[in-house]
Amino acid sequence: MGMAYIMVDIESDGPIPGDYSMISFGAVLVEEQLDNIFYGKLRPISNKFIPNALAVSGYTREETLSFDDPKQVMADFNSWIDKICKDRPVFISDNNGFDWMFICWYFHHFIGTNPFGFSSQNLGSLYKGLEKDMLKTFKHLRKAKHTHNPVDDAKGNAEALLTMKQDMRLKIKF
Repeated sequence: MGMAYIMVDIESDGPIPGDYSMISFGAVLVEEQLDNIFYGKLRPISNKFIPNALAVSGYTREETLSFDDPKQVMADFNSWIDKICKDRPVFISDNNGFDWMFICWYFHHFIGTNPFGFSSQNLGSLYKGLEKDMLKTFKHLRKAKHTHNPVDDAKGNAEALLTMKQDMRLKIKF
């Protein structure tokens, strides 16, 4: 049995957690069918937001105020991870510096622990290493349209990882 790679994408209303809020996130277990997904929409935790950042999510501030309690969403995400993982889950995303920062902060703030531990993987850096070229991008490997719906975006990134495994002979076990 390999590791459980979970591709994550988040949308926020600002650059950092705590001062700003994670508005939504999507996660998909990386496997051939990509049908094991989690989607969370979280009520803001702060009065601060940057309109241009929020606009990327496709939601208005008024809409986000009716989203789910962040503590409950993170508890549900933790339960979903427990259910789908037989081994340690591995967090991977397109931009793990950004996505990880929010997920890690929200897990520790609301749940007291992070099921992913203390590390994450970066899909873009993995592709650059496979190509041995720091100027390369993997984004052409996505099949799903990049819509800024975090589930769509996580699926597209998972498709890219599957293509790296199949076409570029990346050694990875799911």
